[in-house]
This record gives sequence, C-alpha cells and structure tokens, in this order.
Amino acid sequence: MARVFAISTLRLSVLDAGRTLARAVAAAQVIATSPAAVRFAHGQIPLLQRARQRWLALGEGTAAALRRAGIARVTVPVRGATSEHLLALPELQDVRGQTIGLLTAPGGRDLIAAALATRGAKVLRAEVYRRSPLSIMPARRQALAALPHRAALLVSSSEALTTLWQALDARQRTALSRRPAVASSERLCAQLRALGFARVVRAESPRPASLLDALAAQVSVGRFR
Repeated sequence: MARVFAISTLRLSVLDAGRTLARAVAAAQVIATSPAAVRFAHGQIPLLQRARQRWLALGEGTAAALRRAGIARVTVPVRGATSEHLLALPELQDVRGQTIGLLTAPGGRDLIAAALATRGAKVLRAEVYRRSPLSIMPARRQALAALPHRAALLVSSSEALTTLWQALDARQRTALSRRPAVASSERLCAQLRALGFARVVRAESPRPASLLDALAAQVSVGRFR
C-alpha cells in the first residue's frame, strides 16, 4: 500500500482580471491553462459557452474543471498535456486575425501566448490568479528527508520544484536527488536530471493518477527499488 506525503510550495490567490476576463471569455476560442485558472476565472464571472465558440484545455484535469463550470464541449490534446501538445492542435494552426482568450496566471513559460501571437492571433491574456512561494517549515523538511528509502518524488510543476529545491540545504538536496522521480513532461524530466536525479521517468500527463501509473509501472518491472 502506497502513502502520500504532500508538501505545498506555492500559494494560489485570486487576481482581479476585470474587463480583460470578460473580453477573453467572449473570444471565438478560449484556452484554459489549468484547473486553477478555471476555478479563479469562474469565481469572477460565469463561464458560458456561446454559439460557435470553442473552448480548449491544456489537459483532461482542466477540461474536467471547465465541464464542472458549465462548459460542455472542450477540446484537449489527444496525447500529452503540455503547451506544445496544445499548440499542435489543428484548431490552433490557422489563427491569423483571430481573437483568442487565455485564462492563466502571471509567470511561467508564456509559450502559448507567444506562439499564437507569432501565428497572427490577437491574444487576450486574462491573468486570474497568482502563484506565491510558501515557506516550508524546518519540521516539514526534516520529515521529507526521513521518508522511507523507497519514496519517490512526483513533479508536475517546474515552479513548485524550484521553490522546494531552494528551500532545502545541500544535504537535503543530495538525499532527495537519490530518490526516483516521476515528471509530467520531458522539460521537467530534464530539469530533474540537471538537479542530479538519476532515476527519472515521464508520465503521460500531470494528473495524479497518471503520475502514480507511471511510478507503478516502473516499480512493477523492478526499476524503482
């Protein structure tokens, strides 16, 4: 039986997007980048699917959040849940002259907005929440270091990983990097390897079930011991 040790490194809080949000959700195409983006947008303005309007989500978790908010028809990448997978969708290729709403947070890679602008779209970026680093108490860091040797690190956010890494001292970093890690994208896998993790595997998506499936698959073949 597996147990979960959760360690929060980021605090999410609302950003008042005002008229920008109203304009973004009225665009012909609207992209939501995370479940949090959906939640904080819906908390400010009702999300409604207009006639001939297309909503797109970065992954199934975000799509599920949109459906709970009342958006019945959501387009998601068939495989993968990264910005690159979203930008590869046929609906986002010929967008010259189109207005596209983007529900997101400040910071991050900003790849989606930049790529769509390069393709000729007008992007209405509605920043509906912010991510702020959370202090990790010494007792929590010690508990992390004391986990059983078979414990694995599951990673779905570069920002969360960076915040955690910066909170650890050299000894704690060394101990953590000796553990196996599961990441939700090739970019995160590369980040983990650069930090010294030797046993890294990629999951199909950032959903917790996907991360756990990837970990279980490695355990079943004896790679992660």
